[in-house]
Amino acid sequence: MTSRQFLIRDLLVLFGLTGWAVALPGFGSDFVISMALTCLMYIALSSSWALFCGSTRYLSLATSAFFGIGAYTSAIGLETLSWPVAIAAGAGLAAVVAVVMGLAVLHLRGTYFAVLTFGMTELIRHAISYFEKSVTGTVGRVLMVVPERDTIYFTVLLLAVLAVFLSIGIRRTRFGLAMQGIGADEQRAQTLGVNTRLVKTAGFALTAAIAGAVGAAMSVRWTYIDPHTVFNPFIGFQTVLIALIGGAMTLWGPLIAAIVFSVLAETLRLQVPQVYMMSLGLLLILSVLYLPGGLASVRADTFKGWWRDLKAWWKQTKDDLSGETARRKRREKQQREARHVY
Repeated sequence: MTSRQFLIRDLLVLFGLTGWAVALPGFGSDFVISMALTCLMYIALSSSWALFCGSTRYLSLATSAFFGIGAYTSAIGLETLSWPVAIAAGAGLAAVVAVVMGLAVLHLRGTYFAVLTFGMTELIRHAISYFEKSVTGTVGRVLMVVPERDTIYFTVLLLAVLAVFLSIGIRRTRFGLAMQGIGADEQRAQTLGVNTRLVKTAGFALTAAIAGAVGAAMSVRWTYIDPHTVFNPFIGFQTVLIALIGGAMTLWGPLIAAIVFSVLAETLRLQVPQVYMMSLGLLLILSVLYLPGGLASVRADTFKGWWRDLKAWWKQTKDDLSGETARRKRREKQQREARHVY
């Protein structure tokens, strides 16, 4: 298939999934809508995270910071701002913070970058907690203005579609190719004329803007928010896990993994949270060992390869248990000794 055919295919798949999601509130129960809302939230977060981090190989743990900034912006501004303006304000403020944060830490890579982004997330959370205790005299805010359920749902749906659409489009632009070049070899990208500092900062800000918009939309899902809730590190860690397990360098991997995780979250987390956390760890281990490309890399040949490996393992196990392996090694040793010339 040509690049144009892949583009048309991706857009048609996105259009079909969007149509199904738009129709869901018409026949779905409140539980189904709640699960779909969580699913759409993580589709938007993981797709935007994979767009930047999957391409550049920068492991950011700041998603919960941008999510929380958007949530607090919406909670504070909804009393005076309209719903679209509050969402845009959350996205804009998160992007501004990302630019400042990016200029400070994007010259680092690997563990140092991951630790610093997580540290800055905690710094922002504690700074907001201190400000609320010192200025407002309390920690947390009660949301007095809350839109209708369908308004929240369609807003988050729009953000999820926008995140996937941007992933489809940007990966095919010079900006997307520049981020992939940074991920492959940043020094070589610099020698080829790529302004790596600008590209990394812009990509980081784009990811933050989507996370901030999602946080602004999801904040009204709760009637009361506090820093511990909206700056919860688990939001950032789960976003990273979804992207990695789905395939951070793929387009549809984060979406597939977000659906799987949302179903697991709603069915296991409330009843048996330990099983849910073990499932996350197990999926991550299995993906690293057997699916380095994520769930999106699963093909028919993948299952055939697993079947061949399983048969080879079983044959080796039978030989070990029956002593055939030891006998074969003795025969090979005797043959080597017989051929040896002194």
